[in-house]
Amino acid sequence: MRYFIIILTLTFSFILNSCGVYNFTGAKPIDAKTFQVNYFQNNAPLVEPGIERTFTLELQDIIQNQTNLNLVSQGGELLYEGEITDYRITPMTATADQRAAQNRLTISVMVRFTNRNKEEDNFEKRFSFYYDFDANQQLVGSQLTNALDVIFERITQDIFNDSLAKW
Repeated sequence: MRYFIIILTLTFSFILNSCGVYNFTGAKPIDAKTFQVNYFQNNAPLVEPGIERTFTLELQDIIQNQTNLNLVSQGGELLYEGEITDYRITPMTATADQRAAQNRLTISVMVRFTNRNKEEDNFEKRFSFYYDFDANQQLVGSQLTNALDVIFERITQDIFNDSLAKW
């Protein structure tokens, strides 16, 4: 019985120890405790009011939800900054009478990531994604909100993957 308890204790210890290496978000072990997301200005030629605030908050949210890092207003060990560089609606497909049947909203964001503890992780990179919608619809209200949710979810996940998950 005594050997059984020792073996069970050792097995349980190994299981708990191995769980420390893996996490469910895909992030590698992070050599920081704090992060900072500076306000992303909207420098796109076509300006949609409020998207810069929405993007900044969504980037903060994904990092807080998928890591145990603490958000700080200044002096973060990990720093995210940049600007929205493009907000564009373009026709994608045409009907027989040469009218647009489908439009695409594309948003691009330039991100500068600084890891103050590990300079080789630093990067400056453009992230972009799109949302297709029927040309007969206007992107206003809930339709615009849905489009922004889809686009920002993908862009913020890509930023997270490149900066913390290293995918």
